[in-house]
Amino acid sequence: MRDEDVETIRWELTAFSRRARALAERLHPGLSLVSYSLLGHLAEEGGCRATDLAAYFLLDKSTVSRQVGDLERMGLVERLPDPASQRNKILRPTEAGLATLRTAGERQRAAFRARLDDWSDADLAAFARYLVRYNVAD
Repeated sequence: MRDEDVETIRWELTAFSRRARALAERLHPGLSLVSYSLLGHLAEEGGCRATDLAAYFLLDKSTVSRQVGDLERMGLVERLPDPASQRNKILRPTEAGLATLRTAGERQRAAFRARLDDWSDADLAAFARYLVRYNVAD
């Protein structure tokens, strides 16, 4: 039974991931799920280096570089000198980037509320706890 449950979880998380990518395009047009995630992390951290983004999201540096370049061209991210090192740059969201995150976040919350509206408070709280538990595991 445990193997079946693990298989169900694997399949459902795969479906969740596909659905999240499709929803991302509707909720923040022009931004891939990766770009949106990078921008969100930059806002949450107050900025960081591209190598920090790659390490945090387990992405190839070239992928991060490409996505950050897109965000810069859209005016959503800026590169600032790193006070700790002349060779490095700190990436920070611009005001336009923060506004984009706020708008997309409002749309996401509305979409999640609609999808979870008929869940009981207990089920919702349990789901939230399980997601946190799953995501903090190494």
